[in-house]
Amino acid sequence: MTSLSDLPLRDNLVGLEPYGAPQEPVPVSLNVNENTHPIPENVVADIVASLAEAVRGVNRYPDREFMELREALAGYLGHELVPEQIWAANGSNEVLQQVLQAFGGPGRTLLSFTPTYSMYPLLASGTDTEWIGVPRPDDFALTAEGVAAALREHQPDIAILCGPNNPTGTPTEREVIRAAYDAFDGILIVDEAYQEFDAERPSSVELLPGRPRLLVSRTMSKAFAFAGVRLGYLAADPAVIDALRLVRLPYHLSALTQAAATAAIRHSGEMLATVADIRAQRERLAAALTGLGYRVHPSGANFLLVGGFADPAAAFEALRARGILVRNLAIPGHLRITAGTEAETSALIEAITALGEPPAAD
Repeated sequence: MTSLSDLPLRDNLVGLEPYGAPQEPVPVSLNVNENTHPIPENVVADIVASLAEAVRGVNRYPDREFMELREALAGYLGHELVPEQIWAANGSNEVLQQVLQAFGGPGRTLLSFTPTYSMYPLLASGTDTEWIGVPRPDDFALTAEGVAAALREHQPDIAILCGPNNPTGTPTEREVIRAAYDAFDGILIVDEAYQEFDAERPSSVELLPGRPRLLVSRTMSKAFAFAGVRLGYLAADPAVIDALRLVRLPYHLSALTQAAATAAIRHSGEMLATVADIRAQRERLAAALTGLGYRVHPSGANFLLVGGFADPAAAFEALRARGILVRNLAIPGHLRITAGTEAETSALIEAITALGEPPAAD
C-alpha cells in the first residue's frame, strides 16, 4: 500500500502529521474545549425550521457574500460594526487559513508566542509561510515590552496573539495588543476563540477603529456550543475583508451553515446562558485541583492548564480508563482540562483524586 513517504509532497509537509485530538465515545469528553451543555430545545426547533426553509432552495448556490449572516454577526459584536467589516468561513481555522493565503505565503512569515494553538504552525506550513515561534515567559503571560521587542526583532508579515491563549488559558491584556500593533507593519490577528469566557476583559473589537491592520478572529464553536456547525468569523477593516474575498473558494459557506448560524445568533442570549455556569465550573475545578496540590494556571477560557503531574501520559491513560478524556499536549508535567457540566466536573475531580499519586514538583 502506498504511504505518504511514497508521494511527492512539498518539502515543508514531509514528516508532519494531521492535526487531531482523540475522538472516543467516552462518558466525559473534556479534551477539545467544547461547550458540553446541550442547546435549548426551543432554539433547536428554530434552527431546524430555518434549515428546512434553506433546504427548499439548495438547488441553487448559496449567497456567495452571505450578507444576512454578516449583518447578524455585526449586530452580535456591536461597536457599530457593519457587515462590510465581517467575514466568516467553516470554522475559525478556515478564516485564519484565508488570512495566510492573502497575506502570507512563500518568503513571508507568521509569528506567535508559544505554547499556543497548535494549528498556527500547521496553517503556516499549508500556505508555505515561515513559522516563527517565540517562547512565552514561565508564567505564560505576555508583556507589552516583550511582545513589542519580539515583533521589532523579527518584523513578521503576520502575528497572532491568542487571547485567552490555548492551551494555557492566559488572558491577553489590552496594552499588549496596542504595543504589538505599534511595533511592526504587518497584519496583527487577535484570536478570540474563547473571549466570551473572559468576564474581566472586553473584546479587542473595541480597538479596530484607526487600526486597519488589526483583525479579530472569533468562533461559534465554543461559547455558542456550535462546534459541529463549523462557523468562524472575523472583524476587520473593509479592505481586509476584500482581500479575503480574493482567496476564498466560490460559495464556501453552504446555505445550511448560513441558515443555522443566523438562527443561532437570533437566540444569542439563550445560546450563551451556559457561559456563566462554565465559568463557575472552571473555578470550582481550579479550587479542587489546587487543594489537591496541583498547579492551576490562571485562565480566561473554558479550560484549565494543570501542572504537577509526575507522568502526564500515565495520568491521561488512567483518566481515559475511567471514561474521561482530557488533553495531553506534551507540556512537561501538564494536562489541559475543559470545564464541563457540574456532573462532568464532579466525575473529573473524583477521578483525579483517585489517581493515588502525589503531584510532582512543577
